[in-house]
Amino acid sequence: MAEQPDPPQRSEYETAEAAAIRMLPPRQADRTPTILGNVDAAIASCGLKDGATLSFHHHLRDGDATLNLIIEAAAKAGLRDLTVAASSIFPIHAPLVDHIRNGVVTRILCDYAKGPVADVVLQGAMREPMVLQSHGGRARAVSSGQIKIDAAFLAAPKLTRQGAASGAGGRASCGPLGYAMVDADYARNVVLISEEFTDSEEGRWEIEAGKADYLLTVPSLGDNRRILSGATAIATDPASETIIDLVLGVISASGLLRDGFSFQTGAGGTSLGVAKKLGQLVSASGVKGGFISGGIAGGHVALLEAGLFERILDVQCFDLEATRSYERNCNHFAMSASRYASPLDPLAVVNQLDVVVLGAAEVDRDFNVNVATGSNGVIIGGPGGHPDTAAGAKVTIVTTRLKAGGHSKIVDRVVCRVTPGNDVDVVVTEAGIAVNPRRQDLIERFKYSSLPLRTIDHLASLAQRDVPLTTLMRGERAVALVESRDGGVTDCIREALA
Repeated sequence: MAEQPDPPQRSEYETAEAAAIRMLPPRQADRTPTILGNVDAAIASCGLKDGATLSFHHHLRDGDATLNLIIEAAAKAGLRDLTVAASSIFPIHAPLVDHIRNGVVTRILCDYAKGPVADVVLQGAMREPMVLQSHGGRARAVSSGQIKIDAAFLAAPKLTRQGAASGAGGRASCGPLGYAMVDADYARNVVLISEEFTDSEEGRWEIEAGKADYLLTVPSLGDNRRILSGATAIATDPASETIIDLVLGVISASGLLRDGFSFQTGAGGTSLGVAKKLGQLVSASGVKGGFISGGIAGGHVALLEAGLFERILDVQCFDLEATRSYERNCNHFAMSASRYASPLDPLAVVNQLDVVVLGAAEVDRDFNVNVATGSNGVIIGGPGGHPDTAAGAKVTIVTTRLKAGGHSKIVDRVVCRVTPGNDVDVVVTEAGIAVNPRRQDLIERFKYSSLPLRTIDHLASLAQRDVPLTTLMRGERAVALVESRDGGVTDCIREALA
């Protein structure tokens, strides 16, 4: 076969203004932290005023107790008009709803939102639109000073009196504190919160001693069993099995399966099925994988411990098996959200990926992907690492069934564009695969394979067959903005009408 041309360049930093943004120097690790007696003292010590921006991480996911604890204390202190800059919002954060309605919280910046907070945002209860960022986009905004954090309140399951912090250890062990690492580098005040101090200096420390201004102990950081969220069982139904096998066929035919192969998947049933069978493919091919990156689950750990990959680069854990792996495996490494996915980081891991396998709520005929809303317009998530990895990987594979819940999943136009079609290379369904016409190099390769090649229009026609056409009732007011990685706006979500 003739040598194929390089793939087309990805769509990032298209404007001079975006290209001029630079990372600021992180704070020096030269502070002697003050140990505080209670949460009220933390609010007072940070000198917070109305309009302040408070940041939080989501490594405990739907088990997090820190955000609710701090916002309640801020409300009791009489603070109003606050910005919550949380890396993600889960159903556990339902108490925010009352604080939104009474004006304590008037702005939310996050990478993902699901549950009562997302619902009340859709209803138009917030004064300002919620901003949905990618993981890399949030890191860019924080490290460049576009988001100015007045106080970062960071849960630290393992914490020394000198302010060294880790998610590996303690009752609420949650794995690497990848999102907290960025906030600890750039917030005006850094408060590390744990259940108790450790006297041991052994182990890993994602946040080094000397970064924190204040330390605080509380009875509970939350429930780490609820890190696990969403589908975690490997999908075994016929349609999913077909999709998994086709993904493996795409990887095999891509020419990228060689020593040092790097990849990332999500933690859903299809993705875990891909991870398991990828191990079989890697083993049979006789190659040694390089790294697995991203949010990590037990299926990824199994590949490391089988010796099929050299290392894991982990920004957050998706289950407790992954958290235990981070504690025991010397080749399971933490990375900050900036090193993971920031477009400002010259060594961003997403730019070193060979293949990423992603899901979708919807895909349209231009390969645009929606992962923020359902087809009914309800907010069900957000960008997360989806657009970051899609922009960086050599081959971006998006998997989806043709239909789900009585709705087509391949549509004429997505309800909300989160990942631009220019960054999506292959869409895999149970009825075949569609390759983005921009990737003529892949199309040429796949011609020599047994892969069932289809056009995206053909898949859309199959998906829309016998599916009733629905029209969303939306107002004119934007209740949420979806940011691109460089800070532009890719789409908006409009207020739901009764």
